[in-house]
Amino acid sequence: MEKEQIIKRVSKYIKNVLLGESTGHDWWHIVRVQNTANFINQVEKKDSFVINMIALLHDIYDDKFSKENTRAQLINLMEKLQIKSQIKEDDLENILFSIEHLSFKGGFDGKVPLSDEGKIVQDADRIDAIGAIGIARVFAYGGKQGREIYNPDQGIVELKNEDEYRNVNRHSINHFYEKLLKIKDTINTDTGRKIAINRTNYMRKFLNEFYLEWEGKDIIISRDPIKDDGDER
Repeated sequence: MEKEQIIKRVSKYIKNVLLGESTGHDWWHIVRVQNTANFINQVEKKDSFVINMIALLHDIYDDKFSKENTRAQLINLMEKLQIKSQIKEDDLENILFSIEHLSFKGGFDGKVPLSDEGKIVQDADRIDAIGAIGIARVFAYGGKQGREIYNPDQGIVELKNEDEYRNVNRHSINHFYEKLLKIKDTINTDTGRKIAINRTNYMRKFLNEFYLEWEGKDIIISRDPIKDDGDER
């Protein structure tokens, strides 16, 4: 089986499973990660097949949603799709190991050495968690988890370990401080870092506007409050 056929088979399966998922870890997240990884790889020029396989499979058994062994489930899936025997052993290990260690996990698992392909997809995955898309995903996931948008009485909760990152209840705005504003400092590639810095700056502007609106300090009293003067924030 050609590599392109393997990618198409995996892509079709992942789309059927994740299309319509509502936490922000859906099929379109996979598409964006895949596209961003391929964009970064235009500069890095690493193994395109491995990169696309990691991107396609990286969330299907993520430990946020599944408590079973990720590697075992991935191998079972590849056997089910009849592609495992078609993948070179070194490539298979690269794909499996990269997916196992791609996640942020609150930044508490240390810096696990990844392959060049793993680093590229890790960058793409983390980039999709920030910027305008990242903001949308924060509140989609928070709503799914029953979290408040913001609670100033709670403040910003400092998390001490991965268990707290996974289990401590906090408002959605907290996620910017526990993870999203830190992501730019975890990016592996120069191309990814440039994208991450731009998206981080956008999030900082959003947070500034959010706090102004929360306290009503953005309200401007005018004679004609309905008129749109064309000013864009």
